[in-house]
Amino acid sequence: MDDPGTDGRLVEGDEDAVPPSADFRTRAAAGDPAVYERFDREGPEAWRAAADLLTWDREYETVLDDSQPPFYEWFPDGRLNASVNCVDRHLDDRRNQLAIRWFGKLGERRSYTYLDLHREVNAVAAGLRDLGVEEDDVVTLYLPMIPELPIAMLACARIGAPHNVVFAGLSAEALATRIDAADSEFLITCDGYYRREDAFNQKSKADNARIRAESEPSAAVVVDRLGDELAVSLGDDEHEYDALVDAHDGETVEPVARDATDLLFVMYTSGTTGRPKGVEHATGGYLSHVAWTTRKVLDVRPDDTYWCAADIGWITGHSYGVYGPLATGTTTVLYEGSPDYPDRDRVWDLIERNAVSVFYTSPTAIRSFMKWGAEYPESHDLSSIRLLGTVGESITPKAWRWYREHVGGGDAPVVDTWWQTETGAIALATLPGITPMKPGKVGPPLPGIDARVVDEDGEPVAPGESGYLTLASPWPGMLRGLREGDERYLREYWLEGEDGWRYRTGDGATVDEDGYVTILGRVDDVINVRAQRFNTGELEAAIVDADGVTEAAVVGDGDGHIVAYVTTKSGVEPGEALRDAIADRLASAVGDVARPDRIVFTPELPKTRSGKIMRRLLEDIARGEEFGDVSALRNPEVVGEIESTVKGTRN
Repeated sequence: MDDPGTDGRLVEGDEDAVPPSADFRTRAAAGDPAVYERFDREGPEAWRAAADLLTWDREYETVLDDSQPPFYEWFPDGRLNASVNCVDRHLDDRRNQLAIRWFGKLGERRSYTYLDLHREVNAVAAGLRDLGVEEDDVVTLYLPMIPELPIAMLACARIGAPHNVVFAGLSAEALATRIDAADSEFLITCDGYYRREDAFNQKSKADNARIRAESEPSAAVVVDRLGDELAVSLGDDEHEYDALVDAHDGETVEPVARDATDLLFVMYTSGTTGRPKGVEHATGGYLSHVAWTTRKVLDVRPDDTYWCAADIGWITGHSYGVYGPLATGTTTVLYEGSPDYPDRDRVWDLIERNAVSVFYTSPTAIRSFMKWGAEYPESHDLSSIRLLGTVGESITPKAWRWYREHVGGGDAPVVDTWWQTETGAIALATLPGITPMKPGKVGPPLPGIDARVVDEDGEPVAPGESGYLTLASPWPGMLRGLREGDERYLREYWLEGEDGWRYRTGDGATVDEDGYVTILGRVDDVINVRAQRFNTGELEAAIVDADGVTEAAVVGDGDGHIVAYVTTKSGVEPGEALRDAIADRLASAVGDVARPDRIVFTPELPKTRSGKIMRRLLEDIARGEEFGDVSALRNPEVVGEIESTVKGTRN
């Protein structure tokens, strides 16, 4: 794609484009427009700028080995350790600087300086080694948002043991499946965790998973999260985390130098759109890419207090809650619980009290903030915020503007980002000190990312037309393969054409005249009604554009009808007038054929812990079919309410 307006001015002819302020440009980590041209001119060699942000045990010479596409290898002759890059190398300059600030569900607080972090990471690494964990052994981590999770990740990395983080809200069956698929013989879990006011027994789920798993983990470490509130018993092969740390406190474990192409971690996709896949990420390329994008895209500096609100159980929490900020040497905020407990101003209170300067969250969360009302952020001093980021599904122009106005003070850049578990790090986004922002459009590809929107024949689509988002050249943070093997890796992601291999993202998109991409959603999020195919992202964006609406999910009911599930702003009465407005908006934006047959108003939409709307569950409800286990949802109670409402509309 052509360089879209990289001189920091408004994109010509686009009145919606928002340039970075002159003040932000002068201090931004990426402020030189020539960065785009340099990547175009140098090709993969330009990624040395990312790798050189790291400390290497053995310097690399080769940047990219592309001799066996699409099995690309980044910095293949280099060696490094991820734990050293996130902890040890910062000790000389900032050993007493805070690395992690943690806020617990019940108001607890814990802080770790880089020296504190180094001490506990080494103790856990020594404990794991004594339990028999060796280089290349996969350790499964089944923990909520507590400091022991990133500490365990870094301890694994220190001894060369890849980690396999399983989101704490997943079921015992899901955990067992991931233990077996990763061939993991070691487990770190906890007694339990809090959801709202209630304590949940995590140990019971872990025990059930160990029984179900074909290769039962030979040792387990258990963190005491709930104290006296929940007593759990430990078996002969189970060990208390605190006792393990105490036994090895003060020990220093020699970090294992890893080839840049060695496995750092495996992460299983959530499975909401298909069978979970074990995505593998290599050490050197992944860490280089997340460090570079943390610095250049999110503009994070060592003296920042930075908060990525994503759960570490998902890729965003890995890349921009742990590895990116700690590799950059900044202070990262972790919090346990939901943003509306104990009150709806919890996020803004934490930002104010900690002087958070960079805040990275999802459009799902932003829509919730909008629904609750601007009075919550406006009741706090948020002047510390320098930059806002968003990640996940597409953000609407309305939500983008609300976020900037009520959270960013009207002038903070809002960096919309697109990437995936498989890409490892941000691939599409504006560079906030260079590229103008366009509300609702994720932006152009980053320097060095060859993103193309193509039709079914692989040909570029015309501006404004929808197509398939593809990546036509390798990038450092890319997955190195799938746990399930090369055959599935090729089948799931790659197409070979006359111009080489192309990575299929699975997302539909449009691109405008300036090269800015708008993500339409998964290409399999398509419904067929009245002989027409509709992308659900397109329909949902139109609905959310209606006054009073904060969120929507559109599904088909199997009989050729469109069913729209809609949430409204606080104080807005959901009734016939709003139904008519939504239908008219769809007719105006898409056509009369897109008028929904049913509009179901609901206080919330069912979502996974990572914020993804469970559309398949909504389809089952719309069709009157039985739906499955909802325990992995963050709000399972809403499912019964929606089902009752839908049944009422049928009667």
